[in-house]
Amino acid sequence: MTKLRLAILISGRGSNMESILQSAEADDYPLEPALVLSNRPNAAGLKTAEGLGIQTKSVDHTLFDKDREAFEAAMQVALKESKIDIIALAGFMRILTPWFVNKWAGRLVNIHPSLLPKYPGLNTHLRAIDAGDAHAGCSVHWVTEGVDEGQVIDQAKVAIAAGETAASLAEKILPLEHALYPVALAKAARQITPR
Repeated sequence: MTKLRLAILISGRGSNMESILQSAEADDYPLEPALVLSNRPNAAGLKTAEGLGIQTKSVDHTLFDKDREAFEAAMQVALKESKIDIIALAGFMRILTPWFVNKWAGRLVNIHPSLLPKYPGLNTHLRAIDAGDAHAGCSVHWVTEGVDEGQVIDQAKVAIAAGETAASLAEKILPLEHALYPVALAKAARQITPR
């Protein structure tokens, strides 16, 4: 089996990254983690990836002032050097420009903590509780120019309990994210050919 070369983009501790890297240890997993890239040089997830023998790189977005495309062009160089086929956003806290999204169209995947199309953007758990929803969850989706608007690849859901808070709901959903993302990412990979 030819495995696709995967880049995982992170900004922090990378808990979803870890679940993907663990799944990728299986022989039949269709992705080979080739790069973990962060916009924050001190992101804890970089040390985790290094400890697992994965190549890491940081491109500090603060060095580019407000020039988002220049920042993304620097990321693009790193992605090209690593011969990346597919990108997983795993807690990458930057909104990508249309330039970058279009370069990676059909090869760029994200996880979002709501049952899309409900609650794109921020404060998803509180918004679900305030709306009186019976369920909340997470979605893995293709990235398009619109924030959290891409086609959903897979979802997982959990019941919202009486008296639930945004923090308690986030705690319930995070393990769902860790289980869902590697599976949905593998599903996405099967729709892509190597570059």
